[in-house]
Amino acid sequence: MKLARTIEEVRDAVRTARMHGASIGFVPTMGFLHEGHLSLVDVARDAGANFVVVSIFVNPRQFGPNEDFTRYPRDEERDSALLEGANVDLLFLPDVDTMYPRGATTAISVGGVAAPLEGARRPGHFDGVATVVAKLFNIVQPDVAAFGRKDAQQCAVIERLVRDLDLPLRLVFGETIREHDGLAKSSRNSYLDASERAKAPVLHRALRAGEEAITHGIAEVAGIERLMHRVVEEEGGVEVDYLAVVDPSTFEAPADFERELLLAGAVKLGRTRLIDNIRVPRSA
Repeated sequence: MKLARTIEEVRDAVRTARMHGASIGFVPTMGFLHEGHLSLVDVARDAGANFVVVSIFVNPRQFGPNEDFTRYPRDEERDSALLEGANVDLLFLPDVDTMYPRGATTAISVGGVAAPLEGARRPGHFDGVATVVAKLFNIVQPDVAAFGRKDAQQCAVIERLVRDLDLPLRLVFGETIREHDGLAKSSRNSYLDASERAKAPVLHRALRAGEEAITHGIAEVAGIERLMHRVVEEEGGVEVDYLAVVDPSTFEAPADFERELLLAGAVKLGRTRLIDNIRVPRSA
């Protein structure tokens, strides 16, 4: 595996790979990798990429002033070893000055799908995501880029970014990788103490309860959301940020239940905020 810290090094490596007939796959991450990230390397390869680039960059522009940028977990040596084991071809490790040179002021704003839920609670978050992803796409110039569905709204924002700006790449998505008790794999799980970790799977249980209600014919948004809230409240010690039934194309409440739905949630355990979602297929 090659290591690049500058844009020029990435472009040189990708140019050489293309000269040898390679199709370029790309997996952008913020590091502190887990099985979910590594599964996206396979997703990119399954989509036809035979030269896979992974980036690790903790993007300051997608963190709010009271969020966890400074304490976000980082372990370059560990991550490099994991990616080497996954047969990644190129690891891009830029610093903040590389991604945002002094005087850089241009930003991308994605409206619509970026506004509800995470967008409403984390102002500016998706502008930061869209800006850094567009920059990384321009640097790597991949044929295919892989993202995880655990961050469902982020996936929708990036789909809109690619479509609206006619970016010449294909997006592919990997399913959420979970712990044995249903908790979605996340770098932020490392924040949880033993007591919080024991409570954390309640988010997934709440979403599953909502899914079961829908599959049994309940077609009322407010009723399903109340049910999911009740599951979390019964656990105790977990603060609900939101538990919502939404249309995955808009992240607003669905017009009806004759379509694919998304159950999305965010909860707080102590200082840690966790998100998760479940897709419910269109009813037959």
